[in-house]
Amino acid sequence: MRETREDLKELQALLDASLSRSTSHLRSIINTESTLTAEELTGVLTGMCTLALSTVTAKGEPRISGVDGHFLRGKWHFGTARKAAKARHLAARPAVSAAHMRGEDLGVFTHGMVEILNPQHSEPAADWPDLLAYFKDFYGDDFFDWDNEVVYYRLHPHWMTVHAPGVDKLTAVSWS
Repeated sequence: MRETREDLKELQALLDASLSRSTSHLRSIINTESTLTAEELTGVLTGMCTLALSTVTAKGEPRISGVDGHFLRGKWHFGTARKAAKARHLAARPAVSAAHMRGEDLGVFTHGMVEILNPQHSEPAADWPDLLAYFKDFYGDDFFDWDNEVVYYRLHPHWMTVHAPGVDKLTAVSWS
């Protein structure tokens, strides 16, 4: 867990607000008994978590693809090839939806806007050196041409909800 107390407080406020403004149908499925707290969620979302990431084409057509998601400081972080179609979509239309699911045991659903962490022709995000160190440690220092081949994003959520019928089940199973 890499979250500060402030990160956890912000994430919990987001989770609470998202659920409270959800439809009655969603609240009949996800409620206080079938969700996780921010602290529980950050304890479960460790390492790499495969995300289904949805972007939109210039014609308004939805596209979904898989990315390696890393939940750090209460937000999803993910990368792709700079020349990938999703990189073009995100540069033009940074609104995304993402889902991480583990069978019927866990569903984390997020909507928000992405920030490019390591733009090619401008200054990177202030915390990019720390994030780059994390990614190099995770994938290996020479796995990519980190400066030219990959672009990384942080998903700033405006809505996030979690379906987890039993936290005990999640913490007993290793998904790594």
